[in-house]
Amino acid sequence: MKLTEEKIREHIVKTEFSKLGEKTTVCLLTLDCWFEVVWTSSCIDKEEYNQEIWNKIAEENAINKCWELYWFVAHIK
Repeated sequence: MKLTEEKIREHIVKTEFSKLGEKTTVCLLTLDCWFEVVWTSSCIDKEEYNQEIWNKIAEENAINKCWELYWFVAHIK
C-alpha cells in the first residue's frame, strides 16, 4: 500500500485548534487509533497574526508528524 496524505487524512477523526497568547496556534489531531498529535505555529509579529492562516500551517505540520508515525508503524515487524 502506498501511503499518501489522503490516506493519512482518512485516519484523522477530529481536528481542534486553539489560540494561545496573541500569536500562537495549537492544532490537535485525534487519530482513529485514539493517538493524539499536537503541533503549533506562530508568527513573529502579533499584528501579522491571522488565525485561519496559522491554523492551516499548524495542521500541515501535525500531518507531517503523522507521516513519521505511520512510517514507524509500517516498519516495526
